[in-house]
Amino acid sequence: MSAKHFINDPTFLVNSALHALTITNPSVALDPENKIVYRRPGHKPQVSIISGGGSGHEPSFGGFVGDGLLSAAVAGSIFASPSAEQIRRAIMARVDTEQGILVTVMNYTGKGFGLEGRNACGCDDVGVGRAQAGKVGRRGIAGTVLVHKITGALAASGASLEDVFKVGKLTANNIVSVGASLDHVHVPGRKFSDINPDDKLAHGEVEIGMGIHNEKGSGREKVDLPGLVKKLLGQLLDQEDKDRAFLKVNSNEVVLLINNLGGVSVIELGGITAEVVKQLENYNIKPVRILAGTYMTSLDGKGFSISLLNVVNTDIGGPSMVELLDASCEAVGSTDVREDTLVSTAEPEASGLKYNTATFKSALSAGLKRFDEAVGDGDCAVLGLVMNSQLSGDTVLDLSKIVHIVETTMDGTSGALYAIFLNSLVHALRNQASGVGEATPKVWSIALKQASEALSKYTQHNQTGDLKKAAESARNGAVGTKGMKASLGRSVYVGGSGYEEVPDPGAWGLSEFLLGLALISEDTDYEIV
Repeated sequence: MSAKHFINDPTFLVNSALHALTITNPSVALDPENKIVYRRPGHKPQVSIISGGGSGHEPSFGGFVGDGLLSAAVAGSIFASPSAEQIRRAIMARVDTEQGILVTVMNYTGKGFGLEGRNACGCDDVGVGRAQAGKVGRRGIAGTVLVHKITGALAASGASLEDVFKVGKLTANNIVSVGASLDHVHVPGRKFSDINPDDKLAHGEVEIGMGIHNEKGSGREKVDLPGLVKKLLGQLLDQEDKDRAFLKVNSNEVVLLINNLGGVSVIELGGITAEVVKQLENYNIKPVRILAGTYMTSLDGKGFSISLLNVVNTDIGGPSMVELLDASCEAVGSTDVREDTLVSTAEPEASGLKYNTATFKSALSAGLKRFDEAVGDGDCAVLGLVMNSQLSGDTVLDLSKIVHIVETTMDGTSGALYAIFLNSLVHALRNQASGVGEATPKVWSIALKQASEALSKYTQHNQTGDLKKAAESARNGAVGTKGMKASLGRSVYVGGSGYEEVPDPGAWGLSEFLLGLALISEDTDYEIV
């Protein structure tokens, strides 16, 4: 694993790479604040297609914005999803809504695209079988590029939202992919000493089924290229493997995509492509189209993935999947950054519900970031922004400020859930503000119950009407997560032994929040260890 980079600042790296897209493509512009690459106005009305995800997968997703492909792409930080606010801005302000919007989402924990509207989900990876995937389900990897191309071409032809959605979903359901790599990658900005020793592969060892965020695959083997390709094709096509037989590739037409994870040389990718095509003959598969190149990377990952599209009838009376793949598209050129000003959101009015700001800040714990770095992506630095904010002492005003910080800076699953919960909490507090004067535990308890009911539409949880009891239960539950293996969220894919050493950072953060609300002081029973 190489830790050498020309740019070591991850924030600068992401921002400059997005800017570069506008230099090389005259048809796209950049909203730098929200990290949205989008088509410039002036094209004919069509269904708009939005996708996105964490940075580090270039040219996905911003590199696919242009005529015949995506209408906009939203970027998060490296290997972490964009915030809910970024996605909302893309939908509301950066694409044409007249003909409707299709959001193409890759199924990965931490992806924040849980929004209303038509949604085509890419979940093509067979590297994680049914047993390991559990509640998370199959991951979306490079096969999603085929969904982008097919739906983008169909939308450009003037098709309706219903047809674009139907074909997008049909395409996603007929793709299987699997990857392999000779090593894990180093994320710029992270200390080399922080690398999990388990991530290091021995000489000649291959990680089979490795994900695009450094996640472990289904196993490691010392194997040559022919043996590796045989193993990968077996995972894609063996109908006897009940853990991975997600799709029976039985079409007369099959599309093959060989994707470079970022660090494979052009000449070596050619050799890999030739070997895959050769071994597909053992399954009587002769691809009608072969795409080989760099489509969805894992930074400079020394690996590749294989995707197979089972071409089927679209049943829309229009172009076939192959014709849509062959359709022309625009993705290159040169331009400058375009910074448009969005309509500003009105500042919330004071509610009169007062609270003690010192008590609130004392409940925040820097230990959260350490916990999250051990089992997640370390984005709890959002706490630093809250701590450094100028708080007014008005509950609704300050909570609204925190909501804005969460929506714009907190990535991943937690960011989306906290945004839903906190927005509901602000609304519930404002409804109680008239004539109350102080945000007492009773006021908080009523508001929290209403916010929990709103959140219950997206999660499973139990309710209690006693705030102090809820806070104590939350802390006990958080302590109990130490050593608990995750079944949802980015931690599912992180691996390592970090979860055995620290409590779940999301659970711990919520317990801190509730303890502060209930005015419970810290004591030795709740000491961070």
